[in-house]
Amino acid sequence: MGTAHTSVPEVLDALKEVTYPAGRDRLVTAAEQAGASDDVVMALRGLPAEEYAGRAEVARSVRVAPEPDPGHGAAQRRQRAGRGGRPGVAQHLWEEPKTPIQEEFDR
Repeated sequence: MGTAHTSVPEVLDALKEVTYPAGRDRLVTAAEQAGASDDVVMALRGLPAEEYAGRAEVARSVRVAPEPDPGHGAAQRRQRAGRGGRPGVAQHLWEEPKTPIQEEFDR
């Protein structure tokens, strides 16, 4: 199963009233009764069918979509391209122009 478009805090918020240990089905039922969003319920349904000792185990096991990186917007990409960066390449891998000394050593 893929990742749900929710966050770990949202999932845990829907499980405030759960007493642990609890299995996946109990967690799903508790979230539905708490009025959780479809994405939260989908994330809980994606959990492995086992007993969870507490909220920390649920948080580690639930699969949610990663938060968007604010540094990857269109404006940031244009700015990076203006400084010589290439899309999809880390800055430390950018090809930099050789200094005159490096060019001399290459001869």
